[in-house]
Order: sequence, then structure tokens, then C-alpha cells
Amino acid sequence: MATRASGQTLAGKRIGLVSAWASRLGGGVFEAVLAQARLIEAQGGEALVFALEDQHSAEDAARFGTAQVQVFPVKGPAQIGYAPALLPALQGAGLDCLHLHGIWMYPSLAASRWAKASGQGYVVSPHGMLDPWITARGRWKKALARAGYERTSWQRASFLHALTQREAADIERESGRGDSVVIANAGPDASPVPSVPRAPHVLFIGRIHAKKNLIALVEAWQRAERPADARLTLAGWGEAADVAQLRAAVAAAGPSVEFIGPVYGAAKQALLDKARFTVLPSHSEGLPMAMLEGWAAGTPAILTGECNLPEGLVAGAALECGYDAKSIVPALEAALRIDQADWRAMARAAQGLAMGPFAAETIATRWSEAYLRAIAQGGGQ
Repeated sequence: MATRASGQTLAGKRIGLVSAWASRLGGGVFEAVLAQARLIEAQGGEALVFALEDQHSAEDAARFGTAQVQVFPVKGPAQIGYAPALLPALQGAGLDCLHLHGIWMYPSLAASRWAKASGQGYVVSPHGMLDPWITARGRWKKALARAGYERTSWQRASFLHALTQREAADIERESGRGDSVVIANAGPDASPVPSVPRAPHVLFIGRIHAKKNLIALVEAWQRAERPADARLTLAGWGEAADVAQLRAAVAAAGPSVEFIGPVYGAAKQALLDKARFTVLPSHSEGLPMAMLEGWAAGTPAILTGECNLPEGLVAGAALECGYDAKSIVPALEAALRIDQADWRAMARAAQGLAMGPFAAETIATRWSEAYLRAIAQGGGQ
């Protein structure tokens, strides 16, 4: 079995990471690709990133560090993401394995064609995009994508990757393949257990999108009984229409709710370090990175079952909420009235998860084994 001891389990291997996004516009998928590139390099491999060009890709390329990043201009509708230069770049990269992150766009077709031509290892990570909430939206577009290239791509894969057992079931329902490899996202390194009491501040960080259910969250916050100094901070980015709707809801909610736009790096970490809870009342997720980042900072979570993190509930690192405002209220009130001793116990449980099942070393070992297996068996069927 491969181990992390030498840090060189992927030495000499060139692994491509292809996605529609190499920028903040990809939200959690972008963060997952970043983490995957670091993981590959930490194991001695060479990470090569291929993505579609967008307004932030040049600026965000620096976040990949030493990994090679290539972005390609899109021709035609952005929702399709047709980039004619992508496939030739993949074919000329001398890859041992290609890992597709996200589906339903042209990179799926390019990756599938690469797999057929090369016969090399090919891995597909849907990142929650086969969740029923997602597949129910834009049905005709997804039907065309299934028929045109997605089903072929799924069958050509050495394996499909699921973030959770629940996602593995979604993959089997859609693809007919019951052999998914289940590996969670890795969280960042855990910081020391918080010793200073935190103010009753609740934090959302992520993409501003209908599936995140933020309008219901703001309504629930207005209804909830809360301390006078309680604050709800919403940080993130999204399509203009989604952001405008959220801004209107926040403006109507009063001074205890604030939308601050996108945050990165030290500013993002400072928010996580100060929050009493993170919150995500989502309708659909793969495995949300913001929750793992919060746990590493010793910040417990309020989340729905669709966040696919039952480990947090079992360990006592999270409180579960519902989807409408009425059923979010009790979770907010419980989080805001919890005493310091009980909160510290939740913070310790959160960091235990960050240092255990979601630790970078744990996840790196599993991915090294998976990549080497994909390389050995090949793809391109």
C-alpha cells in the first residue's frame, strides 16, 4: 500500500487536472483543484492544470504556486465552455493520468476524447453535479450533454470519484457504475483550539447561488431570538442577479446582517477565526470546503443534510438545520445561546475532524493509491 512517508509516491508522474474553472468563479470546485495540485506535488508528482479562461483566471493563477496552469479562450456561449485549443493541449502534455473536475461542459468532452486516444488513466470527479437538485435544473441541456458526451466520458473513466457515499449513489444512478472511489476533500491544517470566547457571530463564505439558500437564512435570522451583539456575515461571489437579490434581502434585514463580497487569504482566515459558527443551509452540495476550513479553525458549523457531512453531527462539531426559514431558526438560536464550555467542546470536535478523516495526509495517501491504480489499469474504453 502506498504511504506518505517518503512524500514521493507519485514521483515521475505527470497528472493533469482539467476543469471549467481555474479561478474564484469555480467556487468549491476551484478550491478542490487547488488542493489537488498541492497534494500531487507533495507526493512528488507534477501537477498540470488546464481550464477555461475567464475574467479572474490570470489573477488567480498565482494561487497554484509551482503547478503549471494553462487557460484557454472560450468560443460561443460561456455555459458550454467550448475551447478548441483545450484538447490539443491535453494531447501534447505527455500526461500519465488526467483528472476531470466538474461535468456538464466542454472540458468533459475534451477529457473523454483524450482518454480514448491515449488509453491512459482517466478520473472523473462530478463534485456534486449529479445531485438530484442539480440534475433537475436545466434538464434539456443536461439531457443533451448526457447523450452527446457525458455517458461516454463516465464509461471511459478508470474510475469515478465520489466525495461521499451519498454521491457514490448519485453516480451509480446516473452512470450505471457502482465502482466509485470515495475520497473526501482535504481540509487545511488545524490551528490551535480557541481559548478566547468568541462573540455571537455567524458566518457564511461561499458562492452566492440559489442552491445555498441564503434568502431563507436571512429571513430566519430576522425571526430568531438572538443576543443584542449577534451578527450574521455573508461573504462570497456569484452571478450579478443572485448577488443583487441577496443585497436587497440584507438591506431589509437591518444592521445585524452584512454582505461583504468576496474574501480571500488572510482576510478569509480572520473571519473563520473569529466566527462562533459557520452556516450553510444548502439545498445541494458535494462536500463544502468552507465547512472544512471552518473546522480547521475550530469553528463549528450549522448545516443541512445536503452538505453531506454527517461526521460533523456524529462528532458534535455541527448543528443540523432545515431548508426553510422556520426550520433554520431553531438551529440559529441554539448556536447563539450555547455556553462557552459546550462551544469549546464543539470546537475541539471540529478540529478533531480536521486532524483526522479530513487531514491532508490522510487524503493524500488515498489519492496516491487511487492515481497509481488508474495509471496501472488505464482508461480509454
